[in-house]
Amino acid sequence: MPPPGGTARTGGPGLALFDLDGTLTRHDTLWPYVHGFLHRHPWRAPGAVRVLPELMRFVAGRGDHGTVKAAFIRSTLRGCTRAELAAWTARFVPRLIAHGLWRDALACLDAHRARGEHLVLMSASVDLYVPAIGNALAFGEALCTHVQWKGERLDGALAGPNLRGAAKVAALRALRERHPGLPITAYGNCASDLAHLSLADRGVLVNGSRRARAAAGRLGLDCQRWR
Repeated sequence: MPPPGGTARTGGPGLALFDLDGTLTRHDTLWPYVHGFLHRHPWRAPGAVRVLPELMRFVAGRGDHGTVKAAFIRSTLRGCTRAELAAWTARFVPRLIAHGLWRDALACLDAHRARGEHLVLMSASVDLYVPAIGNALAFGEALCTHVQWKGERLDGALAGPNLRGAAKVAALRALRERHPGLPITAYGNCASDLAHLSLADRGVLVNGSRRARAAAGRLGLDCQRWR
């Protein structure tokens, strides 16, 4: 098994794409972000029950991850001001960086950075905090799911595609067009990442489930266990 940050098959500096939740981080980030905000604004917490109808539709196979995500954000954070959420993001991100990342993920980032590669954070999580994480970790750019605002207050609906699955495939292809000839190494952690990992010059499944590892093996992808 190659070490974290091993050289892409085509060699040389290139692009290094990292998923966020479960790849760089030890856990999901949206729930802790919202939960932490609600802990400081407890009068908003009862609104979370409004996500249940959309969640039930998802469980029944009549919804998707994007609609559930939007419903969760709208039921908890809708109406918050940019200033309120920016202040919480400024507290949330340093704590996540200090306590929520895999050590091997940081080592991998350092290895790619040392080779002069362009680091791209590519996450289905939202732009309330993903760009701030990208800045804190010195990524060259951060691609993520965007949410809608009404002036200075959050609406919470998605302002574009949920950057997951096919949307990540499209994002990788767009990056290849913007950086022609550069080899791409991509890291992800779940089955929905396999499609874009398989299009990279080197795709790495990190801490995947048994089923995801089996599928990754059939696609010729590397599998690594990060701690």
